[in-house]
Amino acid sequence: MHYRNGREAKNGDKIVSIGGEGKIAAVGVLFDAMPGNDYCNGGIAQTQSSPIGACICDCLHVDDLAAILAEKGLDKRPAGK
Repeated sequence: MHYRNGREAKNGDKIVSIGGEGKIAAVGVLFDAMPGNDYCNGGIAQTQSSPIGACICDCLHVDDLAAILAEKGLDKRPAGK
C-alpha cells in the first residue's frame, strides 16, 4: 500500500486525503487498510467526524505534506500587522 507520493502506507498513520480538484477531503488516522490494494482500501478515522473510506493513492502522510509546505515556504504563519 502506498500513498500518492509513493510513501508506504501503514495503519495508524496520520493522513490527509486529497479529493477532487486537489482539495483536502479528510484528515485523520488510517485504519483497516489491507496490503495489496491502493484503491478504496481502509478508512480514515477523522478527528471530528465519522470515519470515511480511503483510497490510499489519494492520500499523503502528514509528514510529507509538512515537507511540501516547508519547500513552498508555507510552513510558517505570516507576520502579523
